[in-house]
Amino acid sequence: MRYRSQSVAYWYFAVAMCLFGLQLVFGLLSASKYLGPDPLLDFLPFDKTKAIHTNLLIVWVLTGFMGATYYVVPEESRGEIYSIKLAYAQLVAWTLMGVTAIVGYMFGWTAGNKMLEQPFPLKIVIVVVMLMFLFNILMTIKRAGRWTVTEGVLVAGLVLAAVLYLPALIEYDNYTVSIFYRWWTIHLWVEGVWEMIQGGLLAYLLIRLSGADREVMEKWLYVIVGLVFLAGILGTAHHYYWVGVPYYWLPIGGLFSALEPLALLGMAMYAYFAMRRSGLSHPNSLAVHWTIGSAVFTVFGAGLLGFAHTWPSVNKWTHGTLVTAMHGHGAFYGAYAMIVMAIISYTLPSLTENRKVEGNNIGYWAFWMQVMGMFGMTLSFGTAGIGQVYLERILGLGYLDTQLKLQVHFLMLIATASVFAIGAAFFIWDFFRNAPKSISDSRISEFGPVIDSNNGGLLYQKR
Repeated sequence: MRYRSQSVAYWYFAVAMCLFGLQLVFGLLSASKYLGPDPLLDFLPFDKTKAIHTNLLIVWVLTGFMGATYYVVPEESRGEIYSIKLAYAQLVAWTLMGVTAIVGYMFGWTAGNKMLEQPFPLKIVIVVVMLMFLFNILMTIKRAGRWTVTEGVLVAGLVLAAVLYLPALIEYDNYTVSIFYRWWTIHLWVEGVWEMIQGGLLAYLLIRLSGADREVMEKWLYVIVGLVFLAGILGTAHHYYWVGVPYYWLPIGGLFSALEPLALLGMAMYAYFAMRRSGLSHPNSLAVHWTIGSAVFTVFGAGLLGFAHTWPSVNKWTHGTLVTAMHGHGAFYGAYAMIVMAIISYTLPSLTENRKVEGNNIGYWAFWMQVMGMFGMTLSFGTAGIGQVYLERILGLGYLDTQLKLQVHFLMLIATASVFAIGAAFFIWDFFRNAPKSISDSRISEFGPVIDSNNGGLLYQKR
């Protein structure tokens, strides 16, 4: 960490970790409802716990993206954040919005639009918070007078994410039209501009962790941006099987959805082989694990599992079943949860006191238990989904009769989800067990650059 204001990233990561833990609670609660009996049925039925679970995912990942941006942009632009006070005010408003939304969902205060359940007043808060964030970041870059392709792709992804939230502010009387435009936000977030954010963070980490050439990494970013605008936009059509669009959109959507993660895998493979050829290894091997793991698991969850059921001849049977949950869990975790945990693992040695840069056993247990647990969850969802398709949509069994015949798969789901939750708990505990660093402005200005003994680099730099 070279600049004092980068320390604001810690508090964004801290909020993200708290929300991550809460998401796991509601995820396990939702999974347990498949088995029954459900003593919380009257207060927290499945529709509420699932809505809270999915919305917490979106909020904590976005919080992690914001924290990562507040760390990356000063370093790339070589200047302090424009306004630390604005960054903290934004975090407070964002956190209060999230807490209010969760409490509101529990008591039925919701817009009823899947993944965009936030009531209209809270959506206005989200828009204001994003404007505060983008103003602060863009002013930081403007004042520094320097920007790189890496941060340009990262910031462009965040700007487009804010723009694509605007359709969520419009309410439609026609349900079909509402669903059609909902994907303009949800799909173009998670299979579009969020991949630009992931690509920017992946390039930033690979340049520093592998010693890969910046120019080559940034050329890969151009490929990613191109695939986002080609494959991401056209890939929206794979959600449209039941919406009623012309048939020709369906194979286009299925094909291009599978192409999106390929550039990320190519970038990671290049960096890995560059590291092997150089004979060098970064001391923060835990961050290397998370970074390479994010690229590989993205191809597995978003690419392989996505393509396995988005092709129209398959999707007409699997759409809306547990096969969708298989793809969703694998894709979200690999592409976004893992890249947030990668940037956290990379930055924590400089953000916290007395933390070894090479990591510790708890960190590696957290990584492998999460990977194994998520892999098991995707298998459990996948096998349950295949059984659901055959029993419910081919044999014609009722939904509840089908669920009773899938109990063994739900037991497997809870078992593997518990392994994942333990790994996540290890990561969260490891995050909070070291206090954040606090260095006064006077010390920086008096002593100039301060050497961080944890990572052998500049901790603060006198401007």
